[in-house]
Amino acid sequence: MKERLNTLGFSIIFWTLYFLYEWLGRGALIDQYLFYFVRSCLIVPVYIVVSLLSVHFIVGKFNFKTQKTAFWVSQILVAIVFVMLIRTVSYFYLYPNYYPRVIKDPYIFLPKLLIEFVNLYLMVSLYGLFVFMKSWYRQQQLLQELSKEKIAAELELLKSQVQPHFIFNMLNNIYSGAFKTSPETAQQIMKLSNFIEYSLYDSKRDLVPLQQELDYLKNYVGLQKIRIGDKLDFSLNVFDSIEHVNIPPMLLLPLVENCFKHGVQNAIHTAWVRIDITANKKEVVFKIENNLERNQTHAKMQNGGLGLENVKRRLELIYPNAFDFKIFEEESSFLVVLKIPIVK
Repeated sequence: MKERLNTLGFSIIFWTLYFLYEWLGRGALIDQYLFYFVRSCLIVPVYIVVSLLSVHFIVGKFNFKTQKTAFWVSQILVAIVFVMLIRTVSYFYLYPNYYPRVIKDPYIFLPKLLIEFVNLYLMVSLYGLFVFMKSWYRQQQLLQELSKEKIAAELELLKSQVQPHFIFNMLNNIYSGAFKTSPETAQQIMKLSNFIEYSLYDSKRDLVPLQQELDYLKNYVGLQKIRIGDKLDFSLNVFDSIEHVNIPPMLLLPLVENCFKHGVQNAIHTAWVRIDITANKKEVVFKIENNLERNQTHAKMQNGGLGLENVKRRLELIYPNAFDFKIFEEESSFLVVLKIPIVK
């Protein structure tokens, strides 16, 4: 909106100055102020319309590289129509009423038409030059702003890389110390280190091997078991070869998190989570199921679903009209079935 107001303000100033030049400047040359005032009132609006069509509409509508013919045909048609309009207004109205002594030439007189064409497109070109210079200046400002933002982002990235590097070094040191006294604790530290590393680095890639995503899920479940203990019965079943399968990183985690949030975390008795994976050459199918106790279903309906909706929106962006995402909720279980194509 601000850009449009600036363009409108510039256009008003530009054409007001040209109107005054046509009226007062040219009128002073031959002492014909009335003639050039009337002429300016009739002709300057035509110049404005041609400038809007040529500079804003045609240039914006047709790509000069790919639609060169349409671009030039449109410009030529506009030129012919409006040059003839100016000639018609001048020949049949302005000259007979305000400057009759110049009516000597025929209506279709090429030198006069050429003069009208040059006058018209001289102003259109000047207007277009100012518009494009203004647009170029604005683009330069945007490029400078983007450059500053890029530098700031790179600095933030460098700073963000220092902290994880420090954390990994500390975890490795703690792992080395814990391995001597408590191998089980050391293994948990290693799982935490791998979990953080995958979250920070591998999750930024477009696709990762499915096996890498499953290792990440195993680390997540292993960390959850520290808190839950024997309360969890977890099984991960891969029925087919998945060496050729790549998926978007962090795609399955929200589905597994949903199992813990609504099935495991609030379970009174032993909770279970089951993941089954099948694959062929074209697609891979995930079935992620967890138990629900009767007192959990209402809470699930009230508080859950955000992670699942986020997964669905992400699938719509990555696999438009090419995935299948279904949810089956029963009294004692909650099942998500996800089917996606295999992208190599």
